[in-house]
Amino acid sequence: MRALVSRAYGPLEELSVADVPVPVPGPGQVLIRAEAAALNPIDVKLVTGAMRETIPVTHPFVPGVDITGVVTRVGEGVTRFAVGEPVLAWNGVRSGALAEYVVVDAGPAGARRPDGLDRQRAAALPTGALTAAALIEAAALRPGMTVLIVGAAGGLGSFAVQLATQAGARVIATGRTTQLAFLHGLGADAVIDHTAGEVAPQLLNLLPDGADVVIDLANAGPRLERSATAARTGGRLVSPLGGPPGFAGGVHAIYTGTVPVPGRLDALADQAARGALRVVIGATYAFADARRALIDLATQHGQGKVIITF
Repeated sequence: MRALVSRAYGPLEELSVADVPVPVPGPGQVLIRAEAAALNPIDVKLVTGAMRETIPVTHPFVPGVDITGVVTRVGEGVTRFAVGEPVLAWNGVRSGALAEYVVVDAGPAGARRPDGLDRQRAAALPTGALTAAALIEAAALRPGMTVLIVGAAGGLGSFAVQLATQAGARVIATGRTTQLAFLHGLGADAVIDHTAGEVAPQLLNLLPDGADVVIDLANAGPRLERSATAARTGGRLVSPLGGPPGFAGGVHAIYTGTVPVPGRLDALADQAARGALRVVIGATYAFADARRALIDLATQHGQGKVIITF
């Protein structure tokens, strides 16, 4: 089969399409014939070695964590999925989604692809929607609360804005002036232009006491301290990227990531199929152009998810 292969840590330009053996599903796994995959920033970091200290990979390495396709073989003990069923899955840091055949776990990180959910939107869903759902859960949003979402226009942010709105929160999103209509369309009540100056002072002009929760999808480490100043005293800052254990003003830090809670991906896929959850596609590339797609992901800042079709 064909796969996009990294043979050593290095620049994305060194990726190449190569013939590799078709993987064999083990116990609790299924093999799917890929129909579409989605790219994520972690793909770039795993290829270049930016995360080699925390998430080392074995070479040759096939990137990609979001996949949809049709089951062609099931491993021992699998009863949840059957041959011929369309599925979507988060493949975890094991990756391998940028290939014609992909092994995925048959657990809660996978779901049947419902009628009405096309392959591109299905591929775009797992990492972004699962992570956004975990962040919203950690934020403990309730109707009437205010939440600032930093980095709201990306693939993850677009889901976070919608799920926060569904929770009944007042959502203030950051983006560019050109993204105002887009973010309001997702449910944001107000938009802060992050190119016009520091976000926290702009937020405090709108809410002098600060937001109940800040969800920061763009910053990590000490840089989160600036975002935390936008939270009210005793509020919360939630991030998928990691940082200090707490902040001034009694602002609590909560860090979480992609959490495949049983039934969650199924529910999100059903929402997307019904049109209750918008899946934003920023760009689509054929598999032959997958290397270019990763380079563009690393160097351009669009909105929505980048999709590879097979």
